[in-house]
Order: sequence, then structure tokens, then C-alpha cells
Amino acid sequence: MRGISTPDRPATPPAGTPQVNTDELVAVSVLGQIAHPVGRASPYRIGYDGVPRVLPGTGGIVLNRRIGDLCVGLAGDHIEPGVALHNNNREVIGPRDGPNTALITYACVGNLARVISGPCVGKAGLVTGKHGGVNHVLVDFPTEVLMRLQIGDRIQIVSHGLGLRLPGHPRIEVLNCSPRLLRRWGLVERDARLYVPVTHLVPARIMGSGLGKNTAWRGDYDIQLADRSTRERYRLGSLRFGDMVAITDADTRRGPLYRTGRVTIGVIVHGDSTVSGHGPGVTPLLTGPAELLRPLHAPQANLAEIFGVRRAVPPRQQPTLPEADRRRRCILREPPPRLATDEGLSVRRSR
Repeated sequence: MRGISTPDRPATPPAGTPQVNTDELVAVSVLGQIAHPVGRASPYRIGYDGVPRVLPGTGGIVLNRRIGDLCVGLAGDHIEPGVALHNNNREVIGPRDGPNTALITYACVGNLARVISGPCVGKAGLVTGKHGGVNHVLVDFPTEVLMRLQIGDRIQIVSHGLGLRLPGHPRIEVLNCSPRLLRRWGLVERDARLYVPVTHLVPARIMGSGLGKNTAWRGDYDIQLADRSTRERYRLGSLRFGDMVAITDADTRRGPLYRTGRVTIGVIVHGDSTVSGHGPGVTPLLTGPAELLRPLHAPQANLAEIFGVRRAVPPRQQPTLPEADRRRRCILREPPPRLATDEGLSVRRSR
């Protein structure tokens, strides 16, 4: 990389931040198209509360939710903020979906994305995460750009981050992360430890969908929010798109795994879900021993603030959609009010 100017080439880091092997990295352009939402045979999603709901889900262009916005309690399921990308090309060698597999592997959080077709040619965005299963790469754009983008527009990403290492911290592994993000995040080295700003701690015991994979390079895994006491204890109802979170007792070196004494730090990439085992998704970025990789509470540790994209909304506790619906049903079942007659007597409304 010496002598080569790339959009992800970092500026001089502030004192105390870790060294990265930037000069060894290779920048590669990859591409995807804005993906259309996909409908299934039934429009209903059956929630863990047994209630069927028809809700917006993955894909498309989300116009009114971006990084920095609350992601819990929305009338949606796995909402992907901003733009969802999928490479729809088919390859004649190797797997037919090879181009999209490469896109979701190569793209790193913090990479620069640029529109190369349609009415917004030249507009720049920010890669904010990867959503496994549906295999989308997520990109944030300013709202005025989102309003003009079209389904199918082509967006090219400068992939820069595969092979990233921290030479001073060989036991900490980096995944899905650009050097551009590492330099802006506010990481601090002290006493041979790496302190990382995060907004929330998440216990690994409530992690769900995404477990069982042998790699954490191609997506995310979900935080289950159905248990109210755990959600309130860890303030998880205040999660926002783009929040940096630390999953305790989690090891994602070879895929998501419960392991005591380890910690994984990642970014919230999609919204909550009503479906059992699902919830806000986390794309892993750093994983290592808990004694060396130390979360540092910072309420503004959100991609929107880290990159100066916009001000993140203040975190505030939100009920999940099933919980809010249950409260509304309880209100509707309350005894009807008592009515006064002309004689001044109170009578119950007839059933």
C-alpha cells in the first residue's frame, strides 16, 4: 500500500491507538445491486408470542431508519437500515452465487461505497454491516440520497480490511473491519490491553440465530430480546443501528461459539424480530481473551458518531413489538368506564 492513495487509507492515528498492518493490505473493488425485498408463500410471520403479523422485512431501501436510530420496537422484522446490497450475477465457474459470496466476504464495516448507476451516480456511502442468511451487505447514505436511489442501482465498494491484524495484540483477531474504522473508533492501548468503546454489554447466553456457522466473516448473529428481565438488566431495549456492543463469553474466531473468558465486539446491523431465536443482529469485528480485550462504556460508540455521519438519537428503553402489542391488548380488555345517568346514578355499560 505504500505510495498508493485509497479511500480507506487511514490518517495519522492519535496517541495510544494500536498499530495495524496497513501496508500489507490489498484494496479490491466489489459490487452489488440494491436488493428488492423478497416475499414468501405466506405474508405472516408467527411471533414468539404466537401472534401472526404482516411486517416489512429485509431488502429494499429503508428511507426513515439509518445508523444512529433506535432498532427495538419497530413495526418491522429484521429491518436493514439504509440500503441492502446483493450481487445478482451468476458465475460460470465455481458456485453460481459466487459473486455475492465474494461481496459479503470482502466488504468490511467502514469501507467506502459509491453509486455507479442511476440518478445518484457519484454519491458516497458507508458500509455498516453484513446480514447473514439473506446475505446482504448494508450501506448507509444521507437521507436525500436514499430518497432518490432506485432498486437495482449498482453500488461499488472499495474492500479494504481482509487480512487486517493488530501486531501489538496477536491474541486479538479482527474480522469484517476496515482500518478506517479502527483508526476512528477510539481504541486505546494500556497495560498490554486493548480498550474498546461500546454502548452495551450482551451476555452470550441470549445470542441466537447465526449460531452453528463455521465462520463469522459472512454475516451476523442475533440478540434474543424476548426475556424481559435480561433485556432490562442490560438496557438492550435502547439498542440502536450502528451501536458497538460487547458480547461476553463469546468466541467468534471460527464461527460464533460460547466460551467463557472470551469476548467478541461487534456492531448492530439490523433491527429486532418477533420470531423465536431472532433479534437485533451483530456483525463481529474483534474477538479475543477477556483479560486483553476490554470493553469501555461510551454512549456515543455508534457508527453514525464515529464517522461524523449524523448525530445518533439518545438511547432510551423501548418495549419489543410483542410486548407493546400485549400492553395494547390489555388496555382494550380493561372494564369499560362507568356512565352517569340523568338521575345522577352510575350504571355499567351493557354488554
